[in-house]
Parts: sequence; structure tokens; C-alpha cells
Amino acid sequence: MPLEVEVFWSFRSPYSYLAAPRLAAMAAEYDAEFRVRPVYPLAVRVDGFFKRQDRRWPLYVARDCFRIAQMHGLPFGPPRPDPIVMDFATGEVAANQPYIRRLTHLGQAAVEAGRGLPFIVEVSRLIWGGEVQGWDQGDHLAQATARAGLDLAGLEAIAAADGERLEAAIQASHDRLEAVGHWGVPTMVFRDEPFFGQDRLDVLLWRLGQHGLARRPASG
Repeated sequence: MPLEVEVFWSFRSPYSYLAAPRLAAMAAEYDAEFRVRPVYPLAVRVDGFFKRQDRRWPLYVARDCFRIAQMHGLPFGPPRPDPIVMDFATGEVAANQPYIRRLTHLGQAAVEAGRGLPFIVEVSRLIWGGEVQGWDQGDHLAQATARAGLDLAGLEAIAAADGERLEAAIQASHDRLEAVGHWGVPTMVFRDEPFFGQDRLDVLLWRLGQHGLARRPASG
């Protein structure tokens, strides 16, 4: 049986985006199952989250993400539109969050279709890659979903028909993340041990190796 890793992941997190391609590469190279668990960002989960942060923090995150993207050869740019509706001047987050709710429900539906990891790779690049303005417009999201091996219309139909069930699954992931002792994303969990941040993937790989992680047989 492959080793199982839970991946708590948010479409609003640039660090989640930066981790996604490396998680996909790990899943392709090693005999391990990476189970994606989409969650809402802290801005939605924690009332007043941004109001309590140092104003220098977003500027540092942006600078850090740009250099990490450069280091890994990934495109990077601010999302247009932001998946979170908020006033950056005041830190006020709107009660109605159409973008992140849609994305997170689609992500959960993709997980249930067995394509969670490819979906987050393609859609997060669409949002955070800096190559598209208006990722929510036209056929951008449909094309990204197709590259992940799924049909956007089909996922949208599931989200419309089973929204309450998808929401319950997302809330269960929030509870699970809290139960293992963390709150942020991306957080990878192996046997109840959390590994927080895109800079902990090597540590996760080391821990998996202690439990017999093997490479997948070469194809062909």
C-alpha cells in the first residue's frame, strides 16, 4: 500500500500554488498518495484575520513568493481578480465570497473525481501565474480544468446539485487540520504529523523515506 499524505490547500494561497507542481512531481516519482483537502483561506475562516496582521506582512509575502517562483522557474503574478473579496486598506473581508466558494467547491468535486492534484496545479497556475487577466472570464477556467483531465461543466453541475455535501466535506477538512495542530496552508499531514509550508516538502520527503518510501517503477 502506498503511503498517504493529506494536503490541506487553498486557492487563495500563493504558497499553496508554489507547492503544487512539486507535490505533483513527488506523486509521479514516488509510491505515495497525495490526498488533496481543499480548505478556505484564513481570511474567510478567521474573522478579522487581516486586521490583526502587521501591514508589512503582505509586502514581504509578495516579495518572498516572487523569489521562490524565480528559484523554481515558475511564473508568478498577483491574481486578477483576487479570489477573496476584501478591502486591503481596512482589512475588511466581505461576507459574500463568490470566487473562493466556487473554486473550493470545484476543487472538492475534482478530488472526488480522482483528479484533485492535477486540478489544483492547473487552476492555481491560472490564478497565480500572472499570465491571465480575468481568470474567471471566458474559457480560461474551462481550459485549465480540461488540462487536469476534467470537464468544467460537469464539475459545475456537481457543485450546483451537491453544494451542501461539498461544503460539509470542506468543513470536515477544516476540523481535521485543526485536529492535527495547524491552521495554515499548505500543510501536508503524514500519520497525524503536520508539515507546514512549501519549504517543508523536503522534510516531508525525508520523513516518508523513514517509513519505506519507494520510487515508482520506471515506465516503458
